[in-house]
Amino acid sequence: MSGPRIRTRFRTRTATLAGIALAGVAAAVALQLDPRDLLRAGSSGTLRRFLGAAFHPAWRSPDSGALLLPDVLAALGRTVEFAAAALGLSVLAGVPLGFAASRSWWENDTHERGRAARIRRAVGPPLTLALRTVIAGMRSVHELIWAMLFLAALGLSFTAAVLAIAIPYAGTLAKVFSEMLDEAPRDAADTLRGAGAPPLATFVLAIIPRAMVDMASYSFYRFECAIRSSAVLGFFGLPTLGYSISLAFENLHYGEVWTYLYGIFALILALQWWSAALRRRDRWA
Repeated sequence: MSGPRIRTRFRTRTATLAGIALAGVAAAVALQLDPRDLLRAGSSGTLRRFLGAAFHPAWRSPDSGALLLPDVLAALGRTVEFAAAALGLSVLAGVPLGFAASRSWWENDTHERGRAARIRRAVGPPLTLALRTVIAGMRSVHELIWAMLFLAALGLSFTAAVLAIAIPYAGTLAKVFSEMLDEAPRDAADTLRGAGAPPLATFVLAIIPRAMVDMASYSFYRFECAIRSSAVLGFFGLPTLGYSISLAFENLHYGEVWTYLYGIFALILALQWWSAALRRRDRWA
């Protein structure tokens, strides 16, 4: 890449970041945000007690006196179950949508002739646009809004909670996967295409392997996000970590709240370590 092009791209990105920062400052002024609101009478004492409890997490239940660790592990296990189910559905939907929405799926040699090539050239662009519109609709609604809609329609069910996470996550995975496929290096694909390989073989053998590492890494990141979303759904009454946190907070058991929070901190750190270890292995990176 030439020097002037690099400088132009750097200036463009710098201007974009500066614009986002200025928009944030303008929004804060418009909302009249004031950090002193955190220190007003009544709220400051509660905040001090809550933050102070971070240094003294509870090891036993304040109510029963039993060890809290089994309850923490059980809540984390249920949270992971919801997250795994939701991400599994998201991957099942996001992978084919991402493939079909990528330009790489519809790519063909411009010199290629025949009925199949004409069909790809005619169908590819409008179908890609239609699929990307569907994907944008799926991810434009936050999982909490989906949760409220599904829980209102279906009641407090596990299926509703899993679908609330899976729908927007499937849209996000599809969007990111399609972009990773489109941005994957094309050297191997060009070689296969030049040797006369059909488009499907070129896509499977030359494009997917180049994007697979990034796709796997991003899927791990979305699993972390799904765990957090699953925990938040507990505040709607589902038996995940958020439900335990909400009960402890309502009873002013701040030490117990921090015990549950440290539990999810440890879980996310363990997932990050696992993801990094897998990427270091030859079969991932």
